[in-house]
Amino acid sequence: MATVLCWFHQDLRLGDHPALTAAIASGHQVIPVYILDDDAAGDAAMGGASRWWLHHSLDDLARGFERLGSKLILRKGEATLILPELAQETGAVALFTHSRGEPWSKAQLTAVTEALALKHIPTHVENGCFLRNFGEVLSKAGTRMKVFTPYKRNLLSQGGLRGVLPRPEKISSPSSWPETAPLEALGLLPRNPDWSGGLAKAWRVGEAAAIQRLDDFLDGGINSYGTSRDKPSIMGTSRLSPHLHFGEISPVTVFHAVMEHACGAPSADAETFISEVIWREFSYELLDQFADMPVRPLRPEFDRFPWRGEYKADLAAWQQGRTGYPLIDAGMRELYETGWMHNRVRMITASFLTKHLLIPWQEGARWFHDTLVDADLASNSAGWQWVAGCGADASPYFRVFNPITQGQKFDAGAYVRGWVPEVSGLDERSLFAPFDAPEGLRISAGIRLGKTYPEPLVDHATGRKRALDAFARIKSPNN
Repeated sequence: MATVLCWFHQDLRLGDHPALTAAIASGHQVIPVYILDDDAAGDAAMGGASRWWLHHSLDDLARGFERLGSKLILRKGEATLILPELAQETGAVALFTHSRGEPWSKAQLTAVTEALALKHIPTHVENGCFLRNFGEVLSKAGTRMKVFTPYKRNLLSQGGLRGVLPRPEKISSPSSWPETAPLEALGLLPRNPDWSGGLAKAWRVGEAAAIQRLDDFLDGGINSYGTSRDKPSIMGTSRLSPHLHFGEISPVTVFHAVMEHACGAPSADAETFISEVIWREFSYELLDQFADMPVRPLRPEFDRFPWRGEYKADLAAWQQGRTGYPLIDAGMRELYETGWMHNRVRMITASFLTKHLLIPWQEGARWFHDTLVDADLASNSAGWQWVAGCGADASPYFRVFNPITQGQKFDAGAYVRGWVPEVSGLDERSLFAPFDAPEGLRISAGIRLGKTYPEPLVDHATGRKRALDAFARIKSPNN
């Protein structure tokens, strides 16, 4: 019996896997393959937190294949060389895989397809990572879309979303397997030092964990999602983002589960959550149209934006959670410790970097890419451009999040006290601005500005004015 290869990338699951389903349906023996190709990704190569997650996700996937009597083949190196060699070694007659979203990954798939075609081996590409194929959701004029709300409306109005494919019960396997690298040989885990203790404490990784997290969310969190998702002190979000990023669960599975839970009539809370799932889809639609979105502003006038030239010290303070604003510092510490940050706080910390500090948004995007376990290239890039005001469908530039009132408005007291214990002795009125607290209150709370807790990097009013002045300069016809 002939064999076929099933090439995995950010689709590390067995359920609802169109490429694996098609490979099994071919009637041939199936060899599942994952290749770690850091060089192909270039500047978009995974950061440390994502590599930690990938290690454990691959381990979970490999165990899943073993339970089915199959095996996950691991290789490290250049996929455009490894896959043709592996096809020749195994006598594979076809490759099955999923479509890609990142520019580097699409180019890699094209190169692999062409290399296999020279050997008369076809490549079958299925859509297993997105709700729709790129370019399927169009405006009334038949053009591709750059604004989220009409994109979401048109996507939902199309209907006809494919169903969830069942998890395979059996996979036909070859009598002999090609060589595989040990998982440890991929070098994904941090060593000397191992800083991943906080990640291990915060997360369960793998397909079963993803399904359980979705079930738990549908059992409770979704019912108040519209308001609770903005409150950092409670578990009000789904926390599905890293599972979606690595494909441990598909957006199709999530979408249908929400609709089934709502009996086809989603509440306002459920609709808000569905919008977040579609935002991920929209981000990839933008990335497909604008391959340089991770580094270039979609609004060309921002190429002239007068960012600060010397900012290394302030950037480091922001990264390390010592800006002098407790809500900002709480978010940055949560990020570094757990590989994740609450969505509302992501917006506030990003606004602070780009507007209060006038540091280029690309610096923040790079830091998030390195430290997030859900470091999704499209969503991360689109999110940073939205906050910075330079995206195709961006927040107005004059919207400058106030890190003091945002903490008060969204009841972030417990969140701040948990991550910034230096200021935990302050009352709610002073907690988010210890620099404005009466000196006696600071002393009683054990706070000595500049010693036990930093002075603020910039006054809020000063930072806001500086940002708006900078924006006015790029609007001027003389600039």
